[in-house]
Amino acid sequence: MADSWKLVAHAPKAKVHAALLAHEEVEEWDPEIVVTGHEVAEDRPDEWVLEAYLPRRPGKADRVSVAALFGERAPALATEKVRQADWVTESQKGVEPIRAGRFYVHTPGHPASTEPGVTSFEIPASQAFGTGQHATTAGCLAMLTAMKRRGVVARNVADIGTGTGLLAFAALALWPRAHAVASDIDPVCAPVVAENAARNGLRIGARPGELAVAIAAGMDDRFLRACGPYDLLIANILAGPLVELARDFSEAVPARGNVVLAGLLTTQEPAVRAAYRSVGFALAGRIVNGDWSILWLRRRFVG
Repeated sequence: MADSWKLVAHAPKAKVHAALLAHEEVEEWDPEIVVTGHEVAEDRPDEWVLEAYLPRRPGKADRVSVAALFGERAPALATEKVRQADWVTESQKGVEPIRAGRFYVHTPGHPASTEPGVTSFEIPASQAFGTGQHATTAGCLAMLTAMKRRGVVARNVADIGTGTGLLAFAALALWPRAHAVASDIDPVCAPVVAENAARNGLRIGARPGELAVAIAAGMDDRFLRACGPYDLLIANILAGPLVELARDFSEAVPARGNVVLAGLLTTQEPAVRAAYRSVGFALAGRIVNGDWSILWLRRRFVG
C-alpha cells in the first residue's frame, strides 16, 4: 500500500472543536482529506490535536484548506509521513474498548468482556468510520440499553450512516427478532459491515434477526424505503445532515416510533431538536457524554 501523509495541528480544545465544525460546513471539501480531532492525553483534557490524513504528500493547497478551518489565527501545521498504512485505519488506531449500557466494544487487540450480562462486539479499525467517536458511540449504546429497559419494542430497525455496523448489531442484540437494515453513503461500508457481522456471529439477510445492508444517501433508496416504516431509526452522523433529514425520517417512522440521533455537539442540540419538533417528534430521553448530545425522540400521533 502506498505511503500516506497527515497534517497535524495542536491547539486548545475549543479551537479544534471550532475547526471541526467549520469543516462540517465546507460544501466542496476534498473527500480524500480525512479530518479528525482528539485530546492529546486524558490528564490534559484541554490540549487537543487536529489531524488531516491524505493519501498523498500534502501540497500548498492542502495546507491552506486545513489552516483555513481555524480562521485567521491558525496554529502551525506539521507534515508527517504515515508509512504503509491506510489513512482511515491510521486515524482509528489506539481505540480503547468502550463499555456502555450492556455492551463492550473492543478491537482485536483487546479480549472480550467476561462480565455476566454484557454483550461484546469486536470491531477492528477499518476503511469505514464507526469506532472513532467514543462519546457518541458509547452514548448511543447506553441510550439503546435504556430504551430496552423502559419497554421499547423494536420490530423494524434502521441504522442510517452505519459505518462499521456496530449500532445495528447492538439493536439486534437487544431486539433479536427484529428486521434490521443498515445503510451508509460510502460503498466501502457494505463489505466492512458484512465482515464485522461474520466476526460477531450475525447473519446478513432480510429475515428476522438478520441484517440487510444498503448503500444510500440518507433515505434516498428504494430498498431502504420499502423496508420501512421503522419503529426504531438510529442516525449517528452529523448535526447538519440530521437537520436536513428530519422530514425524511418523519416519513419513515410511524406514530409512537422512535429515533435516536447522535453526532451533534450540545451547542447544536437546539437546532436539531427544533427541526424534529417541527415534523412531529417529542423528546423522550437525552444523554450528554462529554461535549456530545444523544437524543431519543418519539413520534407523536399525527392527525
